[in-house]
Amino acid sequence: MSILHNKTAYARDVYFDAERIHVRLSDEREISAPLAWFPRLARATDAQRQQWELIGRGGGIHWEEIDEDISVAGLLGLPND
Repeated sequence: MSILHNKTAYARDVYFDAERIHVRLSDEREISAPLAWFPRLARATDAQRQQWELIGRGGGIHWEEIDEDISVAGLLGLPND
């Protein structure tokens, strides 16, 4: 896999700590980012954060109630194809 393309890694699990979102990927990597990067998630309750669903076969994560979407490519700093 090229470092510039994400064709094989997909989100499998999502969890949070007090300051970060953590995403476990299908290729065994785990990536995280500050909640401050995602104001809707930062303002959401713990219960709302737990109501995520995978979209695009794991290419992204969606939270219906707070109208938030995050792509794996975006978290990896890659262009969304």
